[in-house]
Amino acid sequence: MASSNFIDYVKINARSGNGGAGSMHFRREKHVEKGGPDGGDGGRGGHVILKGNAQLWTLLHLKYTKHVKAFDGKGGEGGRRTGAIGKDIILEVPLGTIAKNAETGEQLFEITEDGQEMILLRGGRGGMGNDHFKSATNQTPQYAQPGEPGKEEWFILELKVLADVGLVGFPNAGKSTLLSVVSAAKPEIADYPFTTLVPNLGVVPYRDYKSFVMADIPGIIEGASQGKGLGLRFLRHIERNSILLFLVPATSEDIEAEYQTLVQELRLYNPQLLDKSRILAISKMDVLSDEERLTLQDNLPNGIPALLISAITQEGVEQLKDKIWELINSPFPVR
Repeated sequence: MASSNFIDYVKINARSGNGGAGSMHFRREKHVEKGGPDGGDGGRGGHVILKGNAQLWTLLHLKYTKHVKAFDGKGGEGGRRTGAIGKDIILEVPLGTIAKNAETGEQLFEITEDGQEMILLRGGRGGMGNDHFKSATNQTPQYAQPGEPGKEEWFILELKVLADVGLVGFPNAGKSTLLSVVSAAKPEIADYPFTTLVPNLGVVPYRDYKSFVMADIPGIIEGASQGKGLGLRFLRHIERNSILLFLVPATSEDIEAEYQTLVQELRLYNPQLLDKSRILAISKMDVLSDEERLTLQDNLPNGIPALLISAITQEGVEQLKDKIWELINSPFPVR
């Protein structure tokens, strides 16, 4: 997925349709000089609706759609005929899209299923025709309701990447390289911080034609939970992953301290993230000597499955995929 084509945040102005006015009409037929009221109701205004589409992976198609307006309902007619409903505007979005009120920041709902439809902004109700207002004391009501006006609001749409495995690590931990080796994804790879500026998704083939989805999430730094570096913009993507794969390079001065820093950032952002299964992979093992390998074994964190891998030489990659598949299908989280 090209980085320029991945859009995970858009702000749109939505306007729902006005409701149609009720009709003030009286029945007029041959030989019926004074028929009663028979004004029909107005049609409701069109809604603005979000619909889940499993074939979409980005909000790119909405990037330049700043203003969305549904259609107005039609007015009622005589003969108790209801006006036509205003046409809804349906915006298709990828699964994992969250709708928020732009002014308050309140989360309204999340789209998680293909075909799921949620009303972002309701159209105005149609007005009632004069037929509704007849009574024993007012048999010829000269009144019908106007249609309810539509609403206009600004909304924020945010995408949380849906993947089975989320790669978590500091910049230059080797996440993009690993993803490029185990899947067909072609993320940008270079030896400088924040090469990955957007999440990259890759489908990882597994034994017997099975597969799972891995997401390379931009590297976080200490303080990301407070918005430093790339910060909160990318931490939200981790929420949708079922397994967290922590990547710490073998060249790190203190592997356990680096791992604990990553864990702490996730805890500060959202403690529930730590309820997910976790794996620790020590990357770039190809650069270590035999003596350094022995020393490294004594410095691994306790209480988490740790595997030694090299995306360059393929060392440990198959074992890592086996462990990931085991955890994906495990009923209980491993932490």
